Amino acid sequence: MKMRTLTFILLSLFIMNQSFTRNIETDSFNAKSGDPVTVHFIQHASFYLTFKGMTIYADPVNYEGVDYKKLPKADIILITHDHYDHLDIHAIADVSTPNTKIFCNHIVYKALGTGTPLDNGDEIAFSLAPVPALTIDIMIEAVPAYNITEGREIYHPKGRDNGYILTLGGTRIYIPGDCEVMTEMSQFKDIDVAFLPINQPYTMTVDQAIRAAIVIEPAILYPIHYGDTDLTGLSVLKKDGIEVRIFKM
Repeated sequence: MKMRTLTFILLSLFIMNQSFTRNIETDSFNAKSGDPVTVHFIQHASFYLTFKGMTIYADPVNYEGVDYKKLPKADIILITHDHYDHLDIHAIADVSTPNTKIFCNHIVYKALGTGTPLDNGDEIAFSLAPVPALTIDIMIEAVPAYNITEGREIYHPKGRDNGYILTLGGTRIYIPGDCEVMTEMSQFKDIDVAFLPINQPYTMTVDQAIRAAIVIEPAILYPIHYGDTDLTGLSVLKKDGIEVRIFKM
Protein backbone atom coordinates (compact mmCIF):
# COMPACT_ATOMS: atom_id res chain seq x y z
CA MET A 1 0.00 0.00 0.00
CA LYS A 2 2.80 2.40 0.87
CA MET A 3 4.54 1.65 -2.42
CA ARG A 4 1.32 2.30 -4.35
CA THR A 5 0.82 5.57 -2.49
CA LEU A 6 4.37 6.70 -3.23
CA THR A 7 3.98 5.75 -6.88
CA PHE A 8 0.73 7.71 -7.08
CA ILE A 9 2.34 10.78 -5.51
CA LEU A 10 5.31 10.66 -7.88
CA LEU A 11 3.04 10.22 -10.86
CA SER A 12 0.88 13.15 -9.72
CA LEU A 13 3.93 15.38 -9.34
CA PHE A 14 5.13 14.38 -12.82
CA ILE A 15 1.73 15.22 -14.35
CA MET A 16 1.60 18.54 -12.50
CA ASN A 17 5.08 19.40 -13.73
CA GLN A 18 4.10 18.55 -17.30
CA SER A 19 0.93 20.63 -17.03
CA PHE A 20 3.03 23.69 -16.21
CA THR A 21 5.22 23.34 -19.28
CA ARG A 22 3.97 25.94 -21.72
CA ASN A 23 3.72 24.98 -25.37
CA ILE A 24 5.67 27.53 -27.39
CA GLU A 25 3.86 27.91 -30.69
CA THR A 26 5.83 28.51 -33.85
CA ASP A 27 5.17 29.92 -37.28
CA SER A 28 7.47 30.77 -40.13
CA PHE A 29 7.83 32.91 -43.23
CA ASN A 30 10.57 33.26 -45.81
CA ALA A 31 12.82 36.27 -45.80
CA LYS A 32 13.46 37.95 -49.13
CA SER A 33 16.78 36.12 -49.17
CA GLY A 34 14.77 32.89 -49.39
CA ASP A 35 15.82 31.73 -45.92
CA PRO A 36 13.10 30.89 -43.36
CA VAL A 37 12.46 33.04 -40.31
CA THR A 38 10.71 31.17 -37.49
CA VAL A 39 8.61 32.96 -34.88
CA HIS A 40 8.52 31.26 -31.48
CA PHE A 41 5.65 32.84 -29.54
CA ILE A 42 6.01 32.63 -25.75
CA GLN A 43 3.16 34.75 -24.37
CA HIS A 44 1.74 38.28 -24.35
CA ALA A 45 4.50 40.34 -26.03
CA SER A 46 7.35 37.86 -25.58
CA PHE A 47 8.66 35.91 -28.55
CA TYR A 48 11.87 35.05 -30.29
CA LEU A 49 12.93 34.72 -33.91
CA THR A 50 15.38 32.22 -35.33
CA PHE A 51 17.15 32.84 -38.61
CA LYS A 52 20.10 30.92 -40.08
CA GLY A 53 21.34 29.81 -36.64
CA MET A 54 20.73 33.18 -35.00
CA THR A 55 18.26 33.83 -32.15
CA ILE A 56 16.64 37.21 -31.49
CA TYR A 57 14.40 37.80 -28.47
CA ALA A 58 11.77 40.52 -28.14
CA ASP A 59 10.83 41.51 -24.57
CA PRO A 60 11.59 38.16 -22.88
CA VAL A 61 9.50 37.81 -19.71
CA ASN A 62 9.07 34.80 -17.42
CA TYR A 63 5.61 33.26 -17.54
CA GLU A 64 4.33 30.17 -15.78
CA GLY A 65 5.51 27.08 -17.58
CA VAL A 66 8.35 28.83 -19.41
CA ASP A 67 11.93 27.99 -18.46
CA TYR A 68 14.25 30.38 -20.23
CA LYS A 69 17.24 28.37 -19.08
CA LYS A 70 16.08 25.66 -21.50
CA LEU A 71 15.52 28.03 -24.42
CA PRO A 72 18.17 28.97 -26.99
CA LYS A 73 20.75 31.54 -25.95
CA ALA A 74 20.26 34.97 -27.47
CA ASP A 75 22.41 36.59 -30.09
CA ILE A 76 20.26 39.73 -29.84
CA ILE A 77 17.68 40.95 -27.30
CA LEU A 78 15.34 43.84 -28.10
CA ILE A 79 13.62 45.48 -25.12
CA THR A 80 10.96 48.08 -25.83
CA HIS A 81 10.43 49.57 -22.36
CA ASP A 82 10.62 48.98 -18.63
CA HIS A 83 7.08 47.80 -17.77
CA TYR A 84 6.98 44.48 -15.94
CA ASP A 85 5.42 42.67 -18.90
CA HIS A 86 8.26 43.73 -21.19
CA LEU A 87 11.34 43.90 -18.96
CA ASP A 88 12.38 40.88 -16.90
CA ILE A 89 15.97 40.97 -15.69
CA HIS A 90 15.92 37.29 -14.76
CA ALA A 91 14.69 36.12 -18.17
CA ILE A 92 17.30 38.29 -19.85
CA ALA A 93 20.02 36.78 -17.67
CA ASP A 94 18.83 33.25 -18.46
CA VAL A 95 19.22 33.67 -22.24
CA SER A 96 22.23 35.96 -22.29
CA THR A 97 25.86 35.12 -22.98
CA PRO A 98 28.91 37.42 -22.91
CA ASN A 99 28.36 37.91 -26.65
CA THR A 100 24.64 38.76 -26.51
CA LYS A 101 23.80 42.20 -27.90
CA ILE A 102 21.03 44.00 -26.00
CA PHE A 103 19.24 47.03 -27.45
CA CYS A 104 16.84 49.09 -25.33
CA ASN A 105 15.78 52.58 -24.29
CA HIS A 106 17.70 54.60 -21.70
CA ILE A 107 15.50 53.63 -18.73
CA VAL A 108 16.04 49.93 -19.41
CA TYR A 109 19.76 50.53 -19.93
CA LYS A 110 20.00 52.05 -16.44
CA ALA A 111 18.04 49.16 -14.94
CA LEU A 112 20.24 46.54 -16.61
CA GLY A 113 23.56 48.33 -16.41
CA THR A 114 24.42 46.92 -19.82
CA GLY A 115 23.34 47.00 -23.44
CA THR A 116 23.14 49.67 -26.11
CA PRO A 117 20.62 52.45 -25.44
CA LEU A 118 18.81 53.78 -28.50
CA ASP A 119 16.66 56.87 -28.97
CA ASN A 120 13.69 57.07 -31.33
CA GLY A 121 15.18 57.56 -34.78
CA ASP A 122 18.50 55.83 -34.09
CA GLU A 123 19.69 53.19 -36.54
CA ILE A 124 22.41 50.63 -36.06
CA ALA A 125 23.84 48.19 -38.61
CA PHE A 126 26.21 45.35 -37.81
CA SER A 127 27.07 41.78 -38.74
CA LEU A 128 26.95 38.59 -36.69
CA ALA A 129 28.38 35.15 -37.33
CA PRO A 130 26.06 32.80 -35.40
CA VAL A 131 27.72 29.74 -36.92
CA PRO A 132 31.21 29.36 -38.42
CA ALA A 133 31.70 30.64 -41.96
CA LEU A 134 28.33 32.46 -41.92
CA THR A 135 27.96 36.21 -41.60
CA ILE A 136 24.55 37.85 -41.34
CA ASP A 137 23.99 41.57 -41.90
CA ILE A 138 21.47 43.11 -39.51
CA MET A 139 19.81 46.51 -39.32
CA ILE A 140 17.91 47.75 -36.27
CA GLU A 141 15.93 50.99 -36.31
CA ALA A 142 14.47 52.38 -33.09
CA VAL A 143 11.07 53.95 -33.76
CA PRO A 144 8.50 55.69 -31.54
CA ALA A 145 6.06 53.75 -29.35
CA TYR A 146 3.44 55.77 -27.46
CA ASN A 147 -0.24 56.29 -26.69
CA ILE A 148 -2.26 58.92 -28.50
CA THR A 149 -5.70 58.62 -26.85
CA GLU A 150 -6.43 61.50 -24.51
CA GLY A 151 -5.89 60.51 -20.90
CA ARG A 152 -3.86 57.45 -21.82
CA GLU A 153 -0.61 59.17 -22.71
CA ILE A 154 0.55 58.45 -19.16
CA TYR A 155 0.91 54.75 -19.95
CA HIS A 156 3.41 55.20 -22.76
CA PRO A 157 4.41 58.84 -23.25
CA LYS A 158 5.88 60.02 -26.52
CA GLY A 159 9.67 59.85 -26.76
CA ARG A 160 10.29 57.42 -23.90
CA ASP A 161 9.85 53.90 -25.31
CA ASN A 162 11.09 52.16 -28.42
CA GLY A 163 9.58 50.07 -31.13
CA TYR A 164 12.00 48.42 -33.55
CA ILE A 165 12.22 47.72 -37.25
CA LEU A 166 14.51 44.75 -37.71
CA THR A 167 15.90 43.86 -41.14
CA LEU A 168 16.88 40.21 -41.66
CA GLY A 169 17.66 38.69 -45.03
CA GLY A 170 16.25 41.79 -46.70
CA THR A 171 12.92 41.46 -44.85
CA ARG A 172 11.72 44.29 -42.62
CA ILE A 173 10.02 43.20 -39.41
CA TYR A 174 8.18 45.68 -37.18
CA ILE A 175 8.31 44.98 -33.43
CA PRO A 176 6.15 47.72 -31.91
CA GLY A 177 6.38 47.81 -28.14
CA ASP A 178 3.22 49.30 -26.62
CA CYS A 179 1.61 51.93 -28.83
CA GLU A 180 -1.47 53.11 -30.70
CA VAL A 181 -1.82 54.39 -34.28
CA MET A 182 0.96 56.97 -34.38
CA THR A 183 1.47 59.48 -37.18
CA GLU A 184 5.04 58.18 -37.56
CA MET A 185 3.69 54.88 -38.86
CA SER A 186 3.17 56.47 -42.27
CA GLN A 187 6.97 56.78 -42.43
CA PHE A 188 7.59 53.07 -41.78
CA LYS A 189 8.41 52.05 -45.32
CA ASP A 190 8.43 48.59 -46.88
CA ILE A 191 7.34 46.66 -43.77
CA ASP A 192 6.97 42.99 -44.65
CA VAL A 193 5.94 41.54 -41.29
CA ALA A 194 4.36 43.40 -38.38
CA PHE A 195 3.52 42.52 -34.80
CA LEU A 196 0.78 44.79 -33.38
CA PRO A 197 -0.29 45.08 -29.71
CA ILE A 198 -4.05 44.97 -29.11
CA ASN A 199 -5.48 45.67 -25.64
CA GLN A 200 -6.88 49.11 -24.86
CA PRO A 201 -6.52 51.11 -22.68
CA TYR A 202 -2.80 50.33 -22.84
CA THR A 203 -2.35 49.73 -26.56
CA MET A 204 -4.66 49.45 -29.60
CA THR A 205 -8.27 48.54 -30.06
CA VAL A 206 -9.03 46.11 -32.88
CA ASP A 207 -10.20 49.05 -35.02
CA GLN A 208 -6.95 50.89 -34.33
CA ALA A 209 -4.95 47.79 -35.26
CA ILE A 210 -6.84 47.61 -38.55
CA ARG A 211 -6.02 51.26 -39.25
CA ALA A 212 -2.38 50.72 -38.31
CA ALA A 213 -2.10 47.67 -40.56
CA ILE A 214 -3.58 49.57 -43.49
CA VAL A 215 -1.00 52.34 -42.96
CA ILE A 216 1.96 49.99 -42.52
CA GLU A 217 0.84 47.51 -45.21
CA PRO A 218 2.65 44.37 -44.03
CA ALA A 219 2.19 41.13 -45.94
CA ILE A 220 1.84 39.30 -42.59
CA LEU A 221 0.37 40.59 -39.33
CA TYR A 222 0.82 38.89 -35.97
CA PRO A 223 -1.41 40.29 -33.18
CA ILE A 224 0.25 40.24 -29.75
CA HIS A 225 -0.54 41.51 -26.24
CA TYR A 226 -4.26 40.85 -26.73
CA GLY A 227 -5.27 38.49 -23.91
CA ASP A 228 -8.97 37.72 -24.28
CA THR A 229 -9.67 40.45 -26.87
CA ASP A 230 -11.95 39.32 -29.72
CA LEU A 231 -9.79 39.53 -32.85
CA THR A 232 -12.37 38.41 -35.42
CA GLY A 233 -12.64 41.96 -36.77
CA LEU A 234 -9.11 41.70 -38.14
CA SER A 235 -10.44 39.42 -40.88
CA VAL A 236 -11.35 42.54 -42.90
CA LEU A 237 -7.63 43.01 -43.61
CA LYS A 238 -7.73 40.10 -46.05
CA LYS A 239 -9.18 42.41 -48.71
CA ASP A 240 -6.09 44.62 -48.30
CA GLY A 241 -3.80 41.69 -48.97
CA ILE A 242 -2.73 41.39 -45.31
CA GLU A 243 -2.53 37.88 -43.89
CA VAL A 244 -3.40 37.79 -40.18
CA ARG A 245 -1.75 34.96 -38.26
CA ILE A 246 -2.99 34.50 -34.69
CA PHE A 247 -1.21 32.62 -31.92
CA LYS A 248 -3.06 31.21 -28.93
CA MET A 249 -2.40 33.28 -25.84
